[in-house]
Amino acid sequence: MADDILGLDASTLSRRIAARELSCRALMQASLARIAQLNPRHNAIVSLRPEHELLAEADARDAALARGERAGWMHGFPVAIKDLADVQGLPTTLGSPAVGRRMPAADALFVQRMRQAGAIVIGKTNTPEFGLGSHTYNPVFGITRNAWDAGKSAGGSSGGAAVAIALGMLPVADGSDMGGSLRNPAAFNHILGFRPSRGRVPAVPAEDVFFQQLGTEGPMGRTTEDVARLLCTMAGWDARAPLSLADPLPLPDADDPIACAPGKRIGWLGSIWPDLPLEPGIRELCEQALRKLQSAGCTVEPCTLDIPRETNWTAWLRLRQMLVGGKLGALYAQPQLRERMKPEARWEVEQSFQLTAAQLYQATVQRTAVYQAFRRLFERYDYLAAPSAQVFPFDAELHWPQSVAGVAMDTYHRWMEIVTPFTLASLPVASVPVGFNAAGLPMGLQLAGPARADLQVLALARAFEAIAPWTTQRPPALATLA
Repeated sequence: MADDILGLDASTLSRRIAARELSCRALMQASLARIAQLNPRHNAIVSLRPEHELLAEADARDAALARGERAGWMHGFPVAIKDLADVQGLPTTLGSPAVGRRMPAADALFVQRMRQAGAIVIGKTNTPEFGLGSHTYNPVFGITRNAWDAGKSAGGSSGGAAVAIALGMLPVADGSDMGGSLRNPAAFNHILGFRPSRGRVPAVPAEDVFFQQLGTEGPMGRTTEDVARLLCTMAGWDARAPLSLADPLPLPDADDPIACAPGKRIGWLGSIWPDLPLEPGIRELCEQALRKLQSAGCTVEPCTLDIPRETNWTAWLRLRQMLVGGKLGALYAQPQLRERMKPEARWEVEQSFQLTAAQLYQATVQRTAVYQAFRRLFERYDYLAAPSAQVFPFDAELHWPQSVAGVAMDTYHRWMEIVTPFTLASLPVASVPVGFNAAGLPMGLQLAGPARADLQVLALARAFEAIAPWTTQRPPALATLA
């Protein structure tokens, strides 16, 4: 019974709960049982709340339905929030012993919106320390292990969320993305992750709200409809976030026709730059996926992002160092806390000390040039595509890949360089599953659209899902539960 429930996508769960064909208690019991079975090995969910409290909340949701009261499409859903965001009543650790177990006074805005839609927060999902790096491990909670192979990395920084979805512990989950943190773990765990346009999901409370940040929150799920529904819940204008977008998103419906008609033009960027290394097998999987879209009537052509690789990377490094250094500088300034920060975090702060005003200004000019290069491509193409990562899931005991296809990496995040131009340009990007290599390790494809074309990108993702239903496959760990 639990397997039957947890095998359903979130949108189907929502409809069955609304029709009272499935109780919120039954869903909560099944989810907690799955967590008890698989979380000790995979370590996706942390700070789990007591079972009796969660069942009591599920019973309260059932009682509300009996009175004809439904909060929203997430009514009764168990959700866990990435441990970079605040949840009232649960500790925010950022995965760092330098932070401790800070108890926030209020929910982050997107958490408030998920609760208003009926969700029940059961705990947090694991993340790298401070969210730095695309491999989820930290000294507070340990390593999160891949849903398909527990010896491999789950990716990051939304690794806990991705694994929890892939293993059926959660129907949907939030994540956040600066350096691919919604896209890389989605690819590594063979689910969908969506980085929305900048401002689509407002960050409240937020720092430097008048600065165009690199990171953003966004949704993850097993189907495009689930991801679109969660995006609609998380998105929307808030006066406390002055750069947030005000245009509303219509709630998707499963009966809507696929909104990606034949004739759409897709530009295939490949590795984006000729000298950007890719692990063998990644390009081939992505090109197989694009051929499926061609068979559905799309036109796919190779194209080039007309911006030097070093222009992109310099802008990325300097703006990221400014942001990370600004946020972590106060911790670094205290010697006893500095020693408890991971080396990569200390490196980011120390690099920020060397930045000049002229360098930062130039970085914003370079960032604008990246955006303009994409804009020129979108004059010829409706969408752009590139791999979601440069490597397949790697050994979970490693800190990060030291080389890619024989090329040494000079920073802890250079192996994720392929996601950075989309971040700099603030484009909406979906990572969709494209299958497995010979070792059974997953990979994903980035599908990007013009600025603010979030729904169009999700339409293409949904069209691809219809012709390549990879998300119906389940990790081997689920077969052992019987």
